[in-house]
Amino acid sequence: MIKIFNSLLVTMFGLGKIKFIPGTLGSLATTIILFYLFHSLNISPNIVLIVLISIFIYSFYAVSTHIKDSKNKDPGEIIIDEFLGQSIPIYLYEISHGTTKESSEAIIYYALFFILFRYFDIMKPFPVNFFDKNFKNTFGVIMDDICAGLYVVITVVCFMIVKSYVL
Repeated sequence: MIKIFNSLLVTMFGLGKIKFIPGTLGSLATTIILFYLFHSLNISPNIVLIVLISIFIYSFYAVSTHIKDSKNKDPGEIIIDEFLGQSIPIYLYEISHGTTKESSEAIIYYALFFILFRYFDIMKPFPVNFFDKNFKNTFGVIMDDICAGLYVVITVVCFMIVKSYVL
């Protein structure tokens, strides 16, 4: 039973088993899920944070049990790492400045975060590539996408700083 649950979690309920661009589909699903939670259901950011941290911690166990008997230690069907990495910039956007975000503004930022995350996840600049190449285990599977999510945050913050000086 726990093995089935872990498989469902790491593949985002089977979405990762779709052969065509599973990582992109996982990132897109994450973007849609978080938009719905924040802008339709108005779930508290504190509850979302608790859920994200719980998923992050449990993912290490779930991924390790999923890849335990596999030769491929980073199969494409595992997309919970995309969920976690994509969640970082979206969550930080939602809690930024404690202000209410309009849904139309949020859609633009969510799209930007999605595009940037996919770019960094695919291009794998350092340290994303470091974790991807040097840790052929659960840690590497998860941490390369965490780094990609942090790159999105750094990119947006840098853009905002430059924009404040230019405009």
